[in-house]
Amino acid sequence: MKTLELRLPPALVFLAFAGAMYLLAAWLPVGEFDFFGRRWLIYALGGAGIVILAVAILQFVFSRTTTDPMHPQKVNRLVTSGIYNYTRNPMYLAMLLFLLAWGLQLGNAFNTLLAAGFVAYMNRFQILPEERVLLDRFGAPYRQYCKLVRRWF
Repeated sequence: MKTLELRLPPALVFLAFAGAMYLLAAWLPVGEFDFFGRRWLIYALGGAGIVILAVAILQFVFSRTTTDPMHPQKVNRLVTSGIYNYTRNPMYLAMLLFLLAWGLQLGNAFNTLLAAGFVAYMNRFQILPEERVLLDRFGAPYRQYCKLVRRWF
């Protein structure tokens, strides 16, 4: 399965899972739900995703390192401060928050399974290969960072 590692851009993976969530909600006749405050939870998840994504990208830009997830070997600096004190993958976390908000918008409980599938896919085919490159490139400082900061949140 190494052929899939770092082959699909995370944005494309995100869109594929969002599309699958839409199809599941449209075609699955069970699992519909609604609850008080659902709209506000959608806004909160989406808003948190926007803030986390913006802060993460700005930190990379200000650190003058690459934001290209397809070529982690181009990274020239390890970013461990700011939002990276709380999560090693804030951009992927933001995508997960968007998917959760989208799933709530669609109103089908089974979409949480697809959101979990997104996490599993990203862990296996994007994050683990990135971590191998970063460990090779930065060694002990990256290993220590991994011990202190969780992968997602």
